[in-house]
Amino acid sequence: MRIARFGLWGWLALAAAAWPCLAAPPLRVVTEELPPYNMSRDGRVTGLSTEIVQAVMREAGASAQIEVLPWARAYDVALNVPNVLIYSIARTPEREPLFQWVGPIAPTRWYLYSLADRPLALKSLADAHGHQIATVHEDVGEQYLISKGFKPGTELQATSKYEYNYRKLKVEHVELWISNELNAVYLVRQNGDDPDKVLVKSLALPELSRDEGLSLAFSRGTSAETVERFRAALGRLRADGTVQAILDKWLKD
Repeated sequence: MRIARFGLWGWLALAAAAWPCLAAPPLRVVTEELPPYNMSRDGRVTGLSTEIVQAVMREAGASAQIEVLPWARAYDVALNVPNVLIYSIARTPEREPLFQWVGPIAPTRWYLYSLADRPLALKSLADAHGHQIATVHEDVGEQYLISKGFKPGTELQATSKYEYNYRKLKVEHVELWISNELNAVYLVRQNGDDPDKVLVKSLALPELSRDEGLSLAFSRGTSAETVERFRAALGRLRADGTVQAILDKWLKD
């Protein structure tokens, strides 16, 4: 009886010790269609940021399938579900307390664009009021414009994908398009146009254009050990030149 009782309590103790590991959800990695940073091509996820994230996961000894979702959904998952890694996400003061930040992975420069055959000259962001602007729902560009007093549904015309917005600009559904430069150039070329000939940078947006650019971040419910492991992995890949080699590959003309 004493042996049986000891065995029972022994198994309970082992189960209790193992419970945190058993209860920890598997890693989820979410992103959106934001070429050339992250994009689905021929049944796989690729892009500048994606290659860096895949390298970081290998270095950190982690693996997960990357889920490509509409940005608003990916953002909501990362806000509310533990053990979620999200990229490419802009790090802003408003978002700072909402995530656990691993580090920057890709540069970004933001502009309000108009078409060369319908150019808008803007001296300040205030001059953009009263114009129709293409945005992506819940992305940093839309959040920025809303914070500056622009009205969704009247001044801001949101879509779920970046590729829709250049088309809206071309067919005169909107007068302006807020986008980061790499994405704008890529999408214009994908549509068979020359960005140097068809796009006008109506206004630079330095508040969104940071040297650290787009980042990698974990949801708040993720363990500190996991976050630190990924930070260390990214740091090693920066130090050994892996990150720069990926950037050079994608940013060369």
